[in-house]
Amino acid sequence: MLPKIQKILYATDLSDNAKYAAGYAALLADKLDAEITVLHVLDDLSWSSKNLIANYLSEEQLKEIQRHKVSKYKEMMQQRIKQFCEEAANETKKCQFLAERTLIREGNPAQEILDEAHEGDYDMVVIGTHGLGALATALLGNTARRVVRRCLKPVTVIRLPE
Repeated sequence: MLPKIQKILYATDLSDNAKYAAGYAALLADKLDAEITVLHVLDDLSWSSKNLIANYLSEEQLKEIQRHKVSKYKEMMQQRIKQFCEEAANETKKCQFLAERTLIREGNPAQEILDEAHEGDYDMVVIGTHGLGALATALLGNTARRVVRRCLKPVTVIRLPE
C-alpha cells in the first residue's frame, strides 16, 4: 500500500538553506496535494542568561520583549513566505504556504520539531541543513541529525548545493 501524504511539516531557521528546502516542501505539497505547516523555533535562553536578564528586567518586561520578538519573527516569516510564493508562482499551481499555519516556538529546535511532528500528526517533515562542522556533522547539521534520528515520521533533509 502506498503512503498517503496530506500534511507536511516544514521546519525553517530562516537561512538560505531553509529557503532552498522550502522549494522542495512546496513541490511535494503541489504534487501530492498536501498542506504545509511552517515551523520556526527560537532558541531558548540558557539558565544563566535568564538569570542575568532577570536582574535587570521585571518578569512583565521580559514577557513583553518575548511577545515583541515572536511578533517580529512572525512578520518576517510571512514576508519571506509571500516572497517565496511570488517567486514560485510560475512553477506551482498554487502556493501551499499561504493555505496553512505558521508556527513560532521557543526552546530546543530539534525537540520542538519532534514535538510538533508528533502532536500535529504530520505525514512527513521537510528540513534544510547546513551540513557544516566536524566530521560527525559533515552530512547533517545538529538539528537535522537529531530530528532524523528520533522522528517517527519520514524526514526529508535538503542540503544547499555547493
